[in-house]
Amino acid sequence: MAGKDQADQSYDYILLVPTLMLLVLGLVATYSASSFLAEHRWGDSYFYLKRQGIFCLVGIGLMIVAKNIPTALYRKLVYPVLVLSLLLLVLLLIPGISAKVGGSSRWLRYGDLSFQPSELAKLALSIYIAYSMAKKGPNMGVFSRGFLPHLLVSGIFMTLILLQPDLGTSVIIGCWVLVLLFVGGVNIFQLFFTLVLFAPILLWLVWQENYRLRRWWAFLNPWQDPDGLGFQIIHSFLALGSGGLLGVGLGNSKQKLFYLPEPHTDFILAILGEELGLVGLTLVVILFAVLIVRGIRIALNASEIYDTYLATGISLMMGLQVLVNMGVVLGLLPTKGLTLPLISYGGSSLVMTLFSIGILLSISSSN
Repeated sequence: MAGKDQADQSYDYILLVPTLMLLVLGLVATYSASSFLAEHRWGDSYFYLKRQGIFCLVGIGLMIVAKNIPTALYRKLVYPVLVLSLLLLVLLLIPGISAKVGGSSRWLRYGDLSFQPSELAKLALSIYIAYSMAKKGPNMGVFSRGFLPHLLVSGIFMTLILLQPDLGTSVIIGCWVLVLLFVGGVNIFQLFFTLVLFAPILLWLVWQENYRLRRWWAFLNPWQDPDGLGFQIIHSFLALGSGGLLGVGLGNSKQKLFYLPEPHTDFILAILGEELGLVGLTLVVILFAVLIVRGIRIALNASEIYDTYLATGISLMMGLQVLVNMGVVLGLLPTKGLTLPLISYGGSSLVMTLFSIGILLSISSSN
């Protein structure tokens, strides 16, 4: 019994160390990428660093809390968490409640504090789908029980996020749900049919909005509109190209000097590439690879099937976000406002990511 209690207090350092290293790297990158912008906007070059530092402390505190919460509690709270997340997404659609930024209503704001409900929605769906798949067990192969309910629930969340509007996050969640259902035992032909069915809808959504269509053409040929939609990705290329093998040196980025828009958020990887070069980017990729692979290993070693699904969902979502962010920065995917977990500036993403990693630590310590 004493041995079990001692094991429960232990930390999975293969998961924890890369997490903390990415956090430190993120703080350094946030300051380097945002200092000139912060001085210009707020008269304080440390503005974004101080806020990100607070987010880190809150996130680490919640990670420690989550590490010490038995995952059985999430099973009991699955529907309250799901409903709460759903209500927060609905609130975004009410004029005057949500904060509109860049034409999208993605944040709830109270004074200087803001929260992005879609970040909570990702975790809520992870908990719900893990609970539901574990409960259904061998019935996951039955369309009406294993596939349709999960598709309907996730579809409601995706629709609410789409109405913000945020097509990119909605598509990412949809792809993640299909992969997770495949892991849970859903018939692969049902998944393939869903992809075939929704592909034309996705194309229609892109075609209906001029800015989405222009963004797609900018992805195919950014040099066609170098001062418009192609501006951001072109300057991302310039940053990465300038970095070379070893980079121009920490703090010496040229693209952060009001060339690359919002360099501390979605395109922070480009600034890292410019300042630390290919060597620095390789380190970032290795740290994320260790983190995500360890999350999958925790899922495979879990003693409860629910824990397996929950750890898989969290790890896959984190991995997908990393791949999409890196793909956008490298010009392999159309521009999408998605943060790089643990590194980009942003409280909602950072806090929810650390809380999710705390859940992985909890599952690991219980094995």
